[in-house]
Amino acid sequence: MTRKVFRLSAVVIVAALLPACAASIHGTVHLVDANMKPVATDNPQGSVVNMINTSVPLEQASHSVAVDAKGHFASVKDSLQPGKYQVEATRIGYMTATKTVDLGKYTQKRLDFNLKRIEEGESKSINGSATDQDKIINPGEVDIQPPMM
Repeated sequence: MTRKVFRLSAVVIVAALLPACAASIHGTVHLVDANMKPVATDNPQGSVVNMINTSVPLEQASHSVAVDAKGHFASVKDSLQPGKYQVEATRIGYMTATKTVDLGKYTQKRLDFNLKRIEEGESKSINGSATDQDKIINPGEVDIQPPMM
């Protein structure tokens, strides 16, 4: 008789805990330079993580969360349905990073992203131009013809 009670108790406990273990995606976002070294002057807060379910109708497909000051993010409870997710971390001034994960009904996935800083381009001069004004093209100076049909 005690075995039956123990089994029943175990089933009740597992059944009670399963809703608390809904599908989720969590992790961290790190900001790095071209050499994969942490960028000390920037904070990951303000980065966004988009979670796009590619296996459900469009109106149920997207969920986004903001990253905190320590770089942590987590999906909101009960916001993710089972399916295949395209997860992308973005921040202005950094390259977007994307990962793909499969979520089951109770799957919890941890993803860590390293966003590389986009280096500012160097300005280059146009050969033969002495000043910036020499580089400006006025519409009347260029003869552009529509393509012949």
